[in-house]
Amino acid sequence: MKTPLRIALLGCGGMGSGHALAISGEDQKKPEFLTYDVYSECQIEISPLADKLELAGIYDIDEARMRWVAEKGWHCYGSYEEILNDETVDAVLIATPNHLHKEQAIRALRAGKHVLCEKPVMLSSQDLLDVMTVAKEKGLVFYPRQNRRWDYDYLVAKKVFDDGILGEAFYVETTLVGSRGIPGDWRKIKACGGGMMLDWGVHVLDRLLMMIPGKISSVYCRCSHVTSDECDDGFRAWLNFESGLTAQVVVSTCNFIDTPHWYIAGREGTAVIKGFNAEGKIVRATNWYEGEVKPIQAGEGLTKTMAPRTSSSTEELPLPQVVVDRNALYANFVDTVNKIAEQIVTPEEALRCLRLMETLFHSDEENAVLPFES
Repeated sequence: MKTPLRIALLGCGGMGSGHALAISGEDQKKPEFLTYDVYSECQIEISPLADKLELAGIYDIDEARMRWVAEKGWHCYGSYEEILNDETVDAVLIATPNHLHKEQAIRALRAGKHVLCEKPVMLSSQDLLDVMTVAKEKGLVFYPRQNRRWDYDYLVAKKVFDDGILGEAFYVETTLVGSRGIPGDWRKIKACGGGMMLDWGVHVLDRLLMMIPGKISSVYCRCSHVTSDECDDGFRAWLNFESGLTAQVVVSTCNFIDTPHWYIAGREGTAVIKGFNAEGKIVRATNWYEGEVKPIQAGEGLTKTMAPRTSSSTEELPLPQVVVDRNALYANFVDTVNKIAEQIVTPEEALRCLRLMETLFHSDEENAVLPFES
């Protein structure tokens, strides 16, 4: 077992700089480029990485980013080739534009380095299969960085779902909206793997696949192009599971009023979870039948069906508490390499998510409900 594992960072833009700060331990204080810290009100742990992971150095093609690396006192590599030729480097963390991942991952694996790769790990399921083949041939770890499995709001939603607090869930809606369009860099370029399906959709869909058991029988998707003709700036997708559960996923970048991140409906109750810091509540039925229900005036008519329940048949509960470990993924990567833990985020899981996104894109192109895993 090797500790600490020496890892070199390829790419030091928005994601790469965050990795550098995390691995070096500097993100235990609020990084200088953050304006808002969602974890300020959450239960958070930061597993120490000093005995597990060591930042060997960084390479980026942007000279300005490399000046920042030098100012931080980290080692500056002169090229990717230099990283691959460094025998002291055990692993490479790839944080470059999406279309570069395949070639860079294969080069690292062929050089004998384990790989931790930013999402989406590849642009197609076939690309990922090719990389998985090389990793298997070399006996090395290829680890997709699906870090949003450790988001506080998701962990709360998953606990609500897993614990059966609402009874049998029949509907899950997860929504993520902003108002700034697609980020103004390579993420606007289709050939680079741009668009919101590959940017945020890969996270939201991955989390649903981890939360909801069973196969998906069919899907339907509509992509939006409000702010961009070239790439999707959002999408709305419906996933129909063989169990009968329906999930709706919404990602949008042209909304000026926020919506709840999660709305989960079960036979015995409903949960709403708002924002990354997971504000919200659970309302659960204590008695399905209330006896005589009086109608209410609803618009221009009367209704009993939509009359709100009273406290005599429901109870309001707080959302469960969870603890977030921001370094859990890094720690598991090292432990997987050292063969002392099972890999939490696997290439096979990333492959399923990529295939789902491919089917959603096809659904949008054909404007049709398409089968998936049935």
